[in-house]
Amino acid sequence: MRDMATSTQTLSGPPRAAKKPQISTHHGIEVGDDYGWLRDPGYPEVSDKEVLAHLEAENAWFESRMEPHKPLVDKLFKEMRARIKEADKSVPQKDGDWYYWIEFEEGAEYKKWWRRPVVGGADELILDEVALADGKEYFRLGAISVSKSGRLLAYSVDDNGSERFTARVKDLTTGELLPDEIPGTLSSLVWVAEDTGLVYSLANEQWRTDNARLHKLGTPTTEDVELYHEDDEGFRVGSSLSANEQWLIIGASDHETSEVRLVRADDPLGEQRLVRPREKGVEYDVDERDGVLYVHANDAHENFRLATAPLDHPGEWMTLIEGSDAFYLTGFELFRDFYVVEGRRAGLDTIEVRYYDDASRVEPIAFPEASYSAGLGDNPEWDMQILRLSYESMVSPSTVYDYSVADRSLTTLKVQEIPSGYDASLYVTERLEIPARDGTPIPVSVVMRKDRKAGGPLHLYGYGAYGISIDPGFSTTRLSLVDRGFAYAIAHIRGGDDLGRAWYKAGKLERRTNTFNDFVDAAKGLVARGYTEAGRISISGGSAGGELMGAVVNSDPELFGAVVAHVPFVDVLNTMLDASLPLTPGEWPEWGNPTEDRTAFELIRSYSPYDQVCAQAYPPLMVTAGLNDPRVTYWEPAKWVARLRELKTDDNELILKTNMGAGHGGKSGRFESLQETAEEFAFILWQLGVDG
Repeated sequence: MRDMATSTQTLSGPPRAAKKPQISTHHGIEVGDDYGWLRDPGYPEVSDKEVLAHLEAENAWFESRMEPHKPLVDKLFKEMRARIKEADKSVPQKDGDWYYWIEFEEGAEYKKWWRRPVVGGADELILDEVALADGKEYFRLGAISVSKSGRLLAYSVDDNGSERFTARVKDLTTGELLPDEIPGTLSSLVWVAEDTGLVYSLANEQWRTDNARLHKLGTPTTEDVELYHEDDEGFRVGSSLSANEQWLIIGASDHETSEVRLVRADDPLGEQRLVRPREKGVEYDVDERDGVLYVHANDAHENFRLATAPLDHPGEWMTLIEGSDAFYLTGFELFRDFYVVEGRRAGLDTIEVRYYDDASRVEPIAFPEASYSAGLGDNPEWDMQILRLSYESMVSPSTVYDYSVADRSLTTLKVQEIPSGYDASLYVTERLEIPARDGTPIPVSVVMRKDRKAGGPLHLYGYGAYGISIDPGFSTTRLSLVDRGFAYAIAHIRGGDDLGRAWYKAGKLERRTNTFNDFVDAAKGLVARGYTEAGRISISGGSAGGELMGAVVNSDPELFGAVVAHVPFVDVLNTMLDASLPLTPGEWPEWGNPTEDRTAFELIRSYSPYDQVCAQAYPPLMVTAGLNDPRVTYWEPAKWVARLRELKTDDNELILKTNMGAGHGGKSGRFESLQETAEEFAFILWQLGVDG
């Protein structure tokens, strides 16, 4: 609860952060930071009274500005919630002797995990997230893993948004928790040694997983054995099992290089096999079948190839599927009798079934629409003859299919139900290509009502980083804008890997500004084609997409009528100069290392949103942050908003909301998170003058 002084102050105007000049020098260049004091010196503990008072004052200002629009927020929340089937369950999937599924009960924020015997018998509740979350402001289930025997369940929980999870083990035959407790994990939980051990990774003080550790059930964690330690501070370590569950796979990687070791899952303390030593710029992952390694690697082509190697000579890779400019091979899964390759052609998801004994036999899975998002679902068994698939498009709700490998047929198991009603025939989706300023065609996916008037409001979303594609999927919340006359567009800008690995590389490091230019040019192209008008465009993005928001409002503020930046990565230069921060060393391959490289320093400084704020008019801005966020620390958006308040020359809205009990993803419950989306959409409607 805020005190009366804070409340009185914020009602008379927005809070103004004190200026406390700090100067640092890099490559002979002085960098000033008047708001660096907003970083609590005790971070990750945030207890500085002046810092907390400022964040609370910003929250109070946010509340006071949004208060008149609370009826609209409530209306939007009500309609968004009405599109969600509250009592819902997933399609059960067989894994060994059991069928497993999850359920949401009416009104519940969190799931319950169930199973029942394949041979028949009563349903068993194996994990109750509702009970685990009871009384907590924040709750997130991390890893969950049932042992091979089906008797034990390992799971991990984060209850403050810091992404440091505590792992526990439950005996499913008795329902009791074992005394084993592993705090500070940030990883999967992998059963090994005939269900007597768990492999996991701890987050170190800098929130980096530089290890793979073995915990033997029934022993104190002080006796856990470190199976692997990574000395490069930019690399992260993760573990998994091979598809046949015979091998523990320990991988280490950063954003451009990887290295894999194998050890017998039944003897995790045994000899480890290094597949191939790391080579800068080479990424690979592996699986094993009958003494043959299958290797997905970008050593011969940036769009990856699939190779094989003898287990005894794991570094001798022979091509099975050539790398291709036309086909971006994103991954593969091995099964007993066949394997499945996933990828994209011209940005469209592709799934192919292939055979070990006949390399020429390729069976692509056909889907019913010209534009869609599809992928393998949960297929836990080695001997799978029916594949579980997921599918959706911008007009088609999420669908679960079973695909019969034998007769190449799709069976619909479940279509996302929208209780308040949804008629797909009222909507149309389009795939455009809009040229960027350098002539590169930028794909843009659009959905809108067929009766929408030309030139109406348009919402444009983008991300453009880390090689993460933004697929043209379905969203029930999006309908709250589309049904009010908006077109909703996704710009598939460079920096993501929507069109392959070259697309990703064209938006990172020295070519980072392509990402921002693509987004601006997509917006201008949509105006030129009559979809909307300048100033009638709302935009949003989060994290690295929030960096995108900050860059484009600096460069082209007049284009946009409302901007929402979620946990925005806007203090790029200062963060990349600080190797003590959790993510920084691992991020240098993505952005560059400004500490060692003056060219990288100057480039990052030239686009870093915080550093480029200037005295000009800015569009209305809604900004969010999480006090416990280890990915984009809370002070980045706080500093950015403070500098914007100081320098901007307009009277447009600028509001900042910091979740004081959450992290990077905001509120954790399925309806609590809807409340935040309703606030975002209410802000957009308010600023664009669209009737609610």
